[in-house]
Amino acid sequence: MLELSLGELDGAYSAWGSQTGGTGAVAESIASAARSLGVETRVNGDVAQVLVRNGTAVGVVMQNGDEIMADMVVSGCDPNVTFCKLVEEKELPSELVAAMGKFKYRGSSGKVNLALDGVPNFTAIKDKVFLRGGLGVCPTVDYIEQAYDDAKYSGFSKRPALEISIPTMVDPSMAPPGKHVMSIFCQYINYDMDAYGTREQQRETFGDTVINTLEEFCPNIKDIMLHRQVLTPKDLEDDFSLTEGNIFHGELTLDQLFFFRPAVGWANHRTPINGYFQCGSATHPGGGITCGPGRMAAKEILGGDFPFK
Repeated sequence: MLELSLGELDGAYSAWGSQTGGTGAVAESIASAARSLGVETRVNGDVAQVLVRNGTAVGVVMQNGDEIMADMVVSGCDPNVTFCKLVEEKELPSELVAAMGKFKYRGSSGKVNLALDGVPNFTAIKDKVFLRGGLGVCPTVDYIEQAYDDAKYSGFSKRPALEISIPTMVDPSMAPPGKHVMSIFCQYINYDMDAYGTREQQRETFGDTVINTLEEFCPNIKDIMLHRQVLTPKDLEDDFSLTEGNIFHGELTLDQLFFFRPAVGWANHRTPINGYFQCGSATHPGGGITCGPGRMAAKEILGGDFPFK
């Protein structure tokens, strides 16, 4: 919760922004800018391996076997993918391999997305203008502590802490006229939910818990709910390659921030492999849509003295 209260937007501290077209529009804006400079983008194609020759990254191998040669390779993935899946262990110093074995992911959040037939009615909100901002269901410190204890001992919070946004209150184009979408960030839920049955049963059980909790504060939510999507940490891992479902590419704890992120000696967006860089949320300054890791990685790359320059 502390991390969600940090940062600023246009000088307003602890503020979060909304973007026209949703978060996907941010990615498309970046891709469009890149294409205007002659960059070719590929989607729906998994990288199987980074090609390394004589200690230098020279390209990548796709899952379908295609090889793409390059002067440099930049990974926006988490450290487990960047260092443990895409390159062979022999290419890395033993101390980095050991550090990656200790790096903590432990995804503890889930996501519930709702399609709504109308405007939600929160009992504590009299003026609908406040629905344009971020909403929180976490009434007390004890409430949050109990939510954490539930997850620690029984898999997920029985009354989870919820961070809610309704982007259609700001950008109506994201839904048909009169309809809305609601995004719910839910804490806490464990990566291991096997005690609750199949993956589908896990989703249903957790999703029901989130909606029942939300109904205490928004009584008409079930009446206007058209569809729901529930994502557990394992879903986030499978769908988005987020190790253990951690949306920040690793825990944002004090021992994994600043020069510790992702490991001492490798917090400068470089790797031990020449021409292979890291620019994801497991690098400083961490997760969130800030573009900070990418910008800092770009500065490091452009300022570097490498054989391919």
